Amino acid sequence: MTLTAVADVAAGPTVGLLPLVALGPAFAGLSGGPRRTALVGALALVLCLALGWYDELLPGRRGTTALISVAGVTAAGLVAAVMRRRREAELASVRSIAEVAQRVLLRPVPRTAGRLSVAVSYTAAVAEARIGGDLYEVVTFPGGVRVIVGDVQGKGLGAVETAADVLGAFREAAHDEPDLLGVSERLERALNRTLEGERFVTAVVAEIREDQTVTLLNHGHPAPLLVGADGTARFLDPERRTPPLGLGISGTEGPAALRTAFSPGDQLLFYTDGVTEARDARGEFYPLASRLHLLGSNSPESALEALHGDIVSHAGGPLGDDAAMLLLRYRS
Repeated sequence: MTLTAVADVAAGPTVGLLPLVALGPAFAGLSGGPRRTALVGALALVLCLALGWYDELLPGRRGTTALISVAGVTAAGLVAAVMRRRREAELASVRSIAEVAQRVLLRPVPRTAGRLSVAVSYTAAVAEARIGGDLYEVVTFPGGVRVIVGDVQGKGLGAVETAADVLGAFREAAHDEPDLLGVSERLERALNRTLEGERFVTAVVAEIREDQTVTLLNHGHPAPLLVGADGTARFLDPERRTPPLGLGISGTEGPAALRTAFSPGDQLLFYTDGVTEARDARGEFYPLASRLHLLGSNSPESALEALHGDIVSHAGGPLGDDAAMLLLRYRS
């Protein structure tokens, strides 16, 4: 409005810059609240009235039209500011509900479980929703620790409901079943009862026992990454590929158990395909195997934070898919 006033005084009344004073309340309605918009609108009316008398346009047609324009834009800005404030309040309420739903669905994992330090990083593809189809859980049972990391096919509320079914079945089975295969079978039965259509869930179920071993059952999920205390790393690929949970394909064998040593100083990284399938501007996938130095931080939380930041930097912005990472560190 100041620039318009200076330009109007310098150019004179013949140019017709007076209606541009209405830009003040227009921008105020987009960025400020109703009170600020009304204040800016009143100031714009006073400025328009003063410039109109200075240019000798009042009480003429041009000056009156400019005053009416400023008043109309101010009224529209007030309506826009009120509606925007109302939408912001609704969005804040929805985000609050989403945060509660996330804490119910994906409860915070324990920082320690037995001899393990645990950290989680989770980013939903829809940032406003804060929850998606990726899932994880860590459960302590009398024989050690059981873990699940999975990814529900699809997005939206259907994927969230399926993730809730998987987590509910796992939390119950992890305490009751004597062996890991029994946990896997319970998950399969639970999903066969609830899933419809072609929806399925890829998942890795793991069991870490006190004898410093880890057993994995992989249902079509990306292989976890085992990083030894000496810095060596390898992907724990199963000998036999198994269909994801919920497909219910008859005649297929169950998952082949993979058992390996998991000793003090070792780290085990579980992740979903949103991590490894993050693409850069050239379309290249994220090279997880070459980023192991990022896991050398003193705490698992800072290690995952550094890894997540590197993934976002590789993708050049927000990730296009849900991305979950769970890091287990065997404390010395």
